[in-house]
Amino acid sequence: MGLLELARRRRSVRSFSSDPVEVHGILYAIEVALEAPSGANQQPWEFIIVSDPEIKGRIREACERAERDFYERVRGELAEWLSEKGLSWRKPFLTEAPHLIAVFAMMGRPYSVQSTWIAIGYLLLALEEVGLASLTYTPPNPREIGEILGAPSEAVLQTIIPVGKERGRKPKERRYSLEEKVHIDTWGGSLTQREPLPWTPS
Repeated sequence: MGLLELARRRRSVRSFSSDPVEVHGILYAIEVALEAPSGANQQPWEFIIVSDPEIKGRIREACERAERDFYERVRGELAEWLSEKGLSWRKPFLTEAPHLIAVFAMMGRPYSVQSTWIAIGYLLLALEEVGLASLTYTPPNPREIGEILGAPSEAVLQTIIPVGKERGRKPKERRYSLEEKVHIDTWGGSLTQREPLPWTPS
């Protein structure tokens, strides 16, 4: 399967089945992520695979407590948007998914956050390749989650990725087209001619 097809197939999943998932596919996906480029080749990322139900429960409790505080404060258009999307402070996927991947960036290294998120992009596509559903969830209290997981102070949580099998089948939300997002030479420069898709590298 080509990379474009993988990217088009991948969706953010918030509802996971209880089916067990072998860790081998996750380790493969992390190995792919380790090949990502990074500032000064510092490779400033660290990964914790969390499978213990008790630890997942502590993470969910801490995240939901912080999320509840946020949702109680939010007003206006953002509140309406969250309601329309069916989002709330409840995060059941943190305990439903058989595994969580906590991804940390090591601060004090060149472009540590940017580099780590490039690796996360690699990781998401690799999880899709092995047939595992995923979600990037960034809690409002990353330091607290880092403490639960025993991370050092210089390691800052970037995201928690629940991994497992999807419950049901969620449609993928619309993506913008090349014509809507690509500019030629200057901002607003129209993309008027291109090779027809599908196109595959030679």
